[in-house]
Amino acid sequence: MDRPILYSYYRSSCSYRVRIALYHKGIDFEYHPIHLVKDGGEQLKDPYLKLNPKGEVPFFVDNEVGIAQSMAISLFLEDKYPQKNLLPKDPLKKAHCIQLCEMINSGIQPIQNLKVLKYLVTDLSLSQEVKPKWAHHWISEGFDALESFLEDLSGDFCLGNEFTLADCFLVPQVYNANRFKVDLDKYPHIKKINENCLNLDAVKKADPAVQPDAE
Repeated sequence: MDRPILYSYYRSSCSYRVRIALYHKGIDFEYHPIHLVKDGGEQLKDPYLKLNPKGEVPFFVDNEVGIAQSMAISLFLEDKYPQKNLLPKDPLKKAHCIQLCEMINSGIQPIQNLKVLKYLVTDLSLSQEVKPKWAHHWISEGFDALESFLEDLSGDFCLGNEFTLADCFLVPQVYNANRFKVDLDKYPHIKKINENCLNLDAVKKADPAVQPDAE
């Protein structure tokens, strides 16, 4: 059977999540870089659009079947590759895990991603200075709520002392927060969890700086 393929951009936080999950589970995969900026964005050109008409990364191909969207890919990996589970078995803990993932996946990341920031300047004619302010605001607002939930749920990681999918989603969002100069000292639980995650081999291997297409 052919190795699975991950279409990824090194700095894409959605791709980063999936890379962490893949390395955590020890899945051997091929890395195919898709540059989101060069020449207007390789994700918007053929043949990539034939794979993923949404023109986004990540995109995962396993046994010639393609899957878009990081949450869908993560759930597929959890079902097909059950080793080193990322979702708790307990129904309530599982719901809490998905809740934290979705706070990031739906409530923070989409508002400050590359496509949105580009739209602010090219289509709404706002200044370049607006982009970091916009991203900083929405990340901070999301982290305010996330920190409150983590006060009750977290230990060394987002859900107690067990590394889960929520941690896979948190680390890339903290990476973005650092890019946009969000003060992490305001979020002690988020900061502690991120530091613990960064010591894990899977997270080190998934780090944007060590990807084949890193600049």
